[in-house]
Amino acid sequence: MYNMVYCSHKEREVFSMADIIKNPKVDGFIGRATKWRAEFEKLREIALDCGLREELKWGKPSYSYGGGNVIIIQGFKNYCALLFVKGVLLRDEGGLLIQMTENMQAARQLRFTGLGEIAGMEPVIRAYIVEAIEVEKSGAEVPMKKTAEFAVPEEFQKRLDEDPALAAAFGALTPGRQRGYLLHFSQPKLRATRETRVEKSIPRIFDGMGLND
Repeated sequence: MYNMVYCSHKEREVFSMADIIKNPKVDGFIGRATKWRAEFEKLREIALDCGLREELKWGKPSYSYGGGNVIIIQGFKNYCALLFVKGVLLRDEGGLLIQMTENMQAARQLRFTGLGEIAGMEPVIRAYIVEAIEVEKSGAEVPMKKTAEFAVPEEFQKRLDEDPALAAAFGALTPGRQRGYLLHFSQPKLRATRETRVEKSIPRIFDGMGLND
């Protein structure tokens, strides 16, 4: 099994509460939360107790080890979650991790609907975090699909065929930016919505920007 030094209360002499550093930006995030505040506090407590570094990234409490992102606390309408950045690499023997969308390659979620559920699952949550830390320590990376393996939505392909300049601008983007656009364009079920997304994104593509730049 894994070395439990970071999450075991029995190892407090190795990692004491005095070593825990709370990020004031996360204090502000939780203080402003109108929903899931108690749940966020508990997940934060567990994450910090596991020896992870706390930051606010992408507007969410994020926790890293050795510079690599490990977990992110998230809140949604019907549940809150602990997102494991490389969750697909975890064994997940309990079958608890959830793939949010079929195009989500690496990240997986543990979802919760209340504080009692988090408290009841605390040993399991800690074990998953320990494994995630070990994955990060190992340097393992998720084998990502290449851009060529992603389907180009018909609505976007039509615009590329009609406008060579757009095709050239898209081809000049980094592979990560290209994949981001292709996933963004593919997600809606309605053709009209896909077309709208394509049209709104064209100026950003010409500017050499990614979807979230």
